[in-house]
Amino acid sequence: MPDMNERHGFATRTIHEGEGADPTHGAINPPLYQTTTYAFRSHEEQDCAADDAREGYFYTRDGNPTSRMYERKHAALEGAEDALLGASGMGVLAATLLSSMSAGCHLLASNALYPVAETFIGHDLRRFGIGTTTVDITDLDAVRAAMHPSTVALFVESLSNPSLTVADIPALAQIAHERGVQLIVDNTFASPYLLRPIEHGADIVIHSATKYISGHGDAIAGVVAGSRETIACARAMLSRLGAPISPFNAWLLLRGVKTLELRMERHSSNALALAEYLMTRPDVRRVNYPGLPSHPGHKLAERLMNGQFGGMLSFEIDGGPEVAQQFAAALKLCYHAVSLGDVSTLVWPWAGSSLLRVSVGIETIEDLITDFEQAFLTVG
Repeated sequence: MPDMNERHGFATRTIHEGEGADPTHGAINPPLYQTTTYAFRSHEEQDCAADDAREGYFYTRDGNPTSRMYERKHAALEGAEDALLGASGMGVLAATLLSSMSAGCHLLASNALYPVAETFIGHDLRRFGIGTTTVDITDLDAVRAAMHPSTVALFVESLSNPSLTVADIPALAQIAHERGVQLIVDNTFASPYLLRPIEHGADIVIHSATKYISGHGDAIAGVVAGSRETIACARAMLSRLGAPISPFNAWLLLRGVKTLELRMERHSSNALALAEYLMTRPDVRRVNYPGLPSHPGHKLAERLMNGQFGGMLSFEIDGGPEVAQQFAAALKLCYHAVSLGDVSTLVWPWAGSSLLRVSVGIETIEDLITDFEQAFLTVG
């Protein structure tokens, strides 16, 4: 395995961290350990593996060598002590929250979250006796006021879905830590290349690795990074929930993450150009993209992110929900599809509104603008 250190750049770490030439055959791509179970040579070896399934490999629900290669890589990319892969972003979110809270605890969360996470927090956690409150995380005084004596964690998205609100992670971390509360950040929209929340005071970072980390729309996965203690607890809960990642999907992440820096640079430049184009349209009422100087979180994003602003934007179109749906259907190059972080541009009309969320791909930008232009002419 190559000797990684802090002097290596981000792209070098995405390629080499946690990996090395296969000692059996010398293959430079990581092996896919497509197995459910592992043979032992002795009772003592069995006991050692059961005590540390993360490294000893006992049963793939608890750990797998292919998955572990990516977990080591991801921890290095985040600047965390450890990381854990799961079957989906929601799987690792559930494991993280349920392993750190019990009946009587309180979770404070942003009022602008991915809808499935919002339902899990607002409905499912309450069924377990965990209190939850949502708050506008851009209002720091409101965040302070919403803290309870029983608050265990504050959960936010670094860039909110779909409004692209920017979280002031250093300020939120200070508020949380003053009260002995952990700050958990969903950093899916930014990726570890553009933003590493742990460097700004966050305790735990979660990604839907389905999105930018995989990058190719072919693997569903989630990853959480944090302290060794946090990840050990989440790992045990993830196993009990029965939500491990498949070895093949872990292998796809190992492949996909190697081009994360290159992809995020193109996603970011394309999104900025598309956002600037949308700002010129008389039939667009509002464009949400933190790379625009007019965005209320622009200065904050400029300070926190890696000089770029990601591939996600949203905009409001004149004419209401029906026109938004017609616009998405009129696209020819871009896909009218849910999800995000793919190399292809995906456009999704937000239910019941005139808002369209755009995951800007890495196509030639002139082709994307041409496709948007013809869609506007179609519905105009």
